[in-house]
Amino acid sequence: MDYKNAGVDIEAGYKSVELMKEHVKKTMRPEVLGGLGGFSGAFSLSKIKEMEEPVLLSGTDGCGTKVKLSMILDKHDTVGIDCVAMCVNDIACAGGEPLFFLDYIACGKNYPEKIAELVKGVAEGCLQSEAALIGGETAEHPGLMAEDEYDLAGFAVGVCDKKDMITGQEIKAGDVLVGIASSGIHSNGYSLVRKVFPMEKEALNEYREELGMTLGEALLTPTKIYVKALKAVKQAGITIKGCSHITGGGFYENIPRMLPDGVRAVVDKNSYEVPAIFRLLAKEGDIAEEMMYNTYNMGIGMMLALDASDADAAVEALRKAGETAWIVGRVEAGEKGVTIC
Repeated sequence: MDYKNAGVDIEAGYKSVELMKEHVKKTMRPEVLGGLGGFSGAFSLSKIKEMEEPVLLSGTDGCGTKVKLSMILDKHDTVGIDCVAMCVNDIACAGGEPLFFLDYIACGKNYPEKIAELVKGVAEGCLQSEAALIGGETAEHPGLMAEDEYDLAGFAVGVCDKKDMITGQEIKAGDVLVGIASSGIHSNGYSLVRKVFPMEKEALNEYREELGMTLGEALLTPTKIYVKALKAVKQAGITIKGCSHITGGGFYENIPRMLPDGVRAVVDKNSYEVPAIFRLLAKEGDIAEEMMYNTYNMGIGMMLALDASDADAAVEALRKAGETAWIVGRVEAGEKGVTIC
């Protein structure tokens, strides 16, 4: 009896590391010390010496049950982007710059090529957010997970000068809400998605006219990473008073998280067009509108609160950065919460 017969293939682990190195290498920043394969990832803090009062920001998350679609469709190179996005978007939302990222892959059996594809996606997410992928772990769990199953999670660290943090404390009545377009469902609410749509390869590969692509392509579209978008607004000289990453819990849970007491967000649902994937999901699942806004991003992945005089300039800065954004609402005096009208 040996470890391989018990279900853990150490040699496959070595091969996975070799296959993923080319992807990891692309994410390196000057602050990274050492290479892949050490017991810890090392990152120089020389950058923060430039700041008056540096604050470290961190985020950890996974892709939820979206990974199930990757398994069904045997497409594993995009959920890594989702994993990075869920972490770095939270850091950017607080005004921070992501510095580095680590991933954790749990699998029933280590198939090196599949693991390398997962890490390829993680590396792409790191490139989009300018974070270095400085380490990770792949753990085989025979007997705990089926051989073809896996889960993916990650952890990111960023930095921000305390004076530049986005806290929401200065939001006041009269401020304007600017929404930045999402790329689709992102990485939340997939337990409900999987109840509505048939989770079979044939059905997922069916072309849907209203989507302009197959259902599977729409559902696997990676989460948009907003790090560069928010940086573009800042570089335009605009102060972001509040920022909300619209994840699980949709508008109703996430928008109030940026609001101080005594003000309320009012969102005009007709100020932009809700993407087709959400309309299809609501129709085929017979999901009430309130539940949709309480579960999904509904086409807005990041919501900003700005001084009214900055709103148009922010939309233009985002457009120049390649994003689609709209003025979607306002802030009013009242009990903290959200009104969608």
